[in-house]
Amino acid sequence: MLRKRILKVVKWVFITFASLFIIVFCFGLWFKGLIPPKDVTIENSQAKDLPYLSQNIQPYKGKILAMVTSTDIMGNSEKSTGYELTELARAYYVFKANGFEVDIASPLGGRPPVVIDDEDMGAYDFAFLNDTVAQSKTNNTIPIKDVVAGNYEAIFFAGGKGAMFDFPENRSIQSIIRNMYESNKVIGAVCHGPAALVNVRLGNGDMLLQNKTISGFTNEEELLLIPDAATIFPFLLQDKLTEQGAHFSKGAMYLEKISHDKNIITGQNPWSTWALAEAMVKQLGYTPKQREVTAEENAVRVLNVYEAEGKQKAKEMIYQMSAVENKPLGRILIAKHSIIAMMKGELGRFVNLVGLTAYAKKISKSK
Repeated sequence: MLRKRILKVVKWVFITFASLFIIVFCFGLWFKGLIPPKDVTIENSQAKDLPYLSQNIQPYKGKILAMVTSTDIMGNSEKSTGYELTELARAYYVFKANGFEVDIASPLGGRPPVVIDDEDMGAYDFAFLNDTVAQSKTNNTIPIKDVVAGNYEAIFFAGGKGAMFDFPENRSIQSIIRNMYESNKVIGAVCHGPAALVNVRLGNGDMLLQNKTISGFTNEEELLLIPDAATIFPFLLQDKLTEQGAHFSKGAMYLEKISHDKNIITGQNPWSTWALAEAMVKQLGYTPKQREVTAEENAVRVLNVYEAEGKQKAKEMIYQMSAVENKPLGRILIAKHSIIAMMKGELGRFVNLVGLTAYAKKISKSK
């Protein structure tokens, strides 16, 4: 009798787990179907074929220095790192399109390590990889000790986790930032790039960051991806910026957010790069050249509306963008945010964002 009961329990446990497996497997296949197939043609993108870069050429306006990390390993973790290609590429082309020549430097000079996330790569990012001039500059970066600050109208610090290790203590970086800030030139930094602003003292002895409104990669964003970040990095960026007197300003996780405090402009994460680079152009005294907003940026707008006003307003925006205005919409980013919600245990948010992804696919098919 007992044996029959045990067998019956085992049978129902097996059926339950098998059913769950089938449900999860089927959901996985359906969810994967929400993601548009990869457009392999963009891998051949060329700068000359992108209207933003090839049309309405702007007159020469001066030089901007872009700075990337030389660090390839995160401390003692054996985790590889480098500069984020998308952050450098997008800022580089905004500056170029608006008439600025761009030089690229790094703490050690030469060829710095690079991080390429295939899922985030767009036409401009691949164009950067296929651009012989841009690649020559990235493969032969100027050692920061050889940089003459007076040659540049602005400096831009690209992110990448390596910046946490070789930007904050670099005396040459500190000298250039102090020189440019006190000359009222423009300083921009995105994601982990604001690590360059740490430890900078002005000529009067004050910390540069004191009472400045600054954005950068948040603790929440850092710890979700690297739970032991506090033991890997010399500090958490948000904590250090706050500790040195900054008013840390943050937006939603992994969405566009920039802070503009006089001639210092900072961005929270990679999705802030376009807006930050164009804000730098404005601060330099020019109206940024018109460009077509990317599919990823449109997805960021949808997600920001979802954060502020809820699912229904986000659906209305998707319909307006896709069905009415025929704008591109990167629904892969919305899908990614649903996964982030699941990682955080936010089931309702996960369901809502999956629903928005499915709706975006439905609207794209109905056109």
